[in-house]
Amino acid sequence: MSAARTIARWALGAGLVFAGTGHLTFARQSFVAQVPQWLPLPVDLVVVASGVVEIALGLALILLARHRVLVGWIVAAFFVAVFPGNIEQFVRGTDAFGLDTDLARGIRLLFQPLLVVWALWSTGAWRAWRTRNARERPVAPAR
Repeated sequence: MSAARTIARWALGAGLVFAGTGHLTFARQSFVAQVPQWLPLPVDLVVVASGVVEIALGLALILLARHRVLVGWIVAAFFVAVFPGNIEQFVRGTDAFGLDTDLARGIRLLFQPLLVVWALWSTGAWRAWRTRNARERPVAPAR
């Protein structure tokens, strides 16, 4: 694993720990703004649970280097799973995290795929998947 990937993995892990801590403390109300109204769970439960998951995933990125590929896939799936919350904030026009215009909320939506790519690249998950698929792909017989 290259130093750049390791630093990127640690930075993503630290960011998740910070965001998860925000769910539980100083940014709780802002995260409430992102819980989809259609979700059949208490809003505060979703905010707290997702914060705990973010902290756990952040620590896993930092501490579980041996399992980084699996953790990378799980973190990427988490970013996909919470994307409806970002869409909800955009659709409802809810101000939170300093996103107080439709343009700002729309730009925020564009960054979620980058987080998915960051998780897959920094953990080597994407590379591992490509390598495995290349090995399993049948080779056409020579003519």
